[in-house]
Amino acid sequence: MKKYRWGIIGLGDIATQFAAGFASDASELYGVCARRYSKVQAFAERFSIPQAYESAEAMLADPSIDIVYIAVPNDIHHHYIMAALAAGKHVLCEKAITTSGDELAEELALAKEKGLVLEEAMTIYNMPLYHRLKEIVASGKLGKLKMIQSPFGSYKDPDPQNRFFNPDLGGGALLDIGTYAVSFARFFMSESPKVEFSSMKPFETGVDEQSVTILRNPADEMASVTLTFQAKMPKTGIVAFEEGYITVEEYPRADKATIHYRDGSNEFIETGDTTQALNYEIANMIKTIEGTSKGSIHLTSDVIAVLDQMQQFWKQTK
Repeated sequence: MKKYRWGIIGLGDIATQFAAGFASDASELYGVCARRYSKVQAFAERFSIPQAYESAEAMLADPSIDIVYIAVPNDIHHHYIMAALAAGKHVLCEKAITTSGDELAEELALAKEKGLVLEEAMTIYNMPLYHRLKEIVASGKLGKLKMIQSPFGSYKDPDPQNRFFNPDLGGGALLDIGTYAVSFARFFMSESPKVEFSSMKPFETGVDEQSVTILRNPADEMASVTLTFQAKMPKTGIVAFEEGYITVEEYPRADKATIHYRDGSNEFIETGDTTQALNYEIANMIKTIEGTSKGSIHLTSDVIAVLDQMQQFWKQTK
């Protein structure tokens, strides 16, 4: 059986989590690169990664690398995705995979041309809990989907220079926590939604600090998405059906949910392991490359389209 070799671009917190917990029978961490070679060397030594490359170009030119994991600021995702695909590498990119639908369309066209897999590292689409919940929904026991609530609030130090508020680094709540909230809603919706309404309060740098958005699809399934970077909110997703509703605590990496039936009874669902969230992404990436999974890029495409619509709404209502 082929053992796939991964290369990491970036040394931030999520790259550290990825390397520290990496566990895969079908693949291995082989290389890492970033702008500062001294830090690359230290990272490689810390996590026993064989190759520390002096540049992304050097890593992408190495035929030993099969898959590239991109963990850099949002504003340069597109550059590295295109470079990796052009070099013949499969790509798993951190969320938000791109800053616009136009960028994603360009990336998907190149991936198709090259016969490569491009996926977003969205934990929601990979956690076993969600696939178990989808089976329950598909059984029909909950009836038709009516309403979804996906709040996400996180307090960030209001520093205009940090990546959360810096427009030059793809800052704003939407491209950070917003991708989780919209992805949660899209996962349960039977069809792609459109933005019915969205209102945003900007930070002093112009990026979105908080927003409220209403989504609706042709099946009349609706969702509210509420985001803020200046207040914490419980990350509790609610999915309401005719015969009951599901609550998912800490929904970005959830392994537990409760179904509250209309008759007053409850069903507790637990599957998967929150601590293995990134390894589920790794495993599903391999399955998608090998053709045993269709992946989740189709859902990601719908989410990016929603993010585009939200930003258009904000421009029109300034």
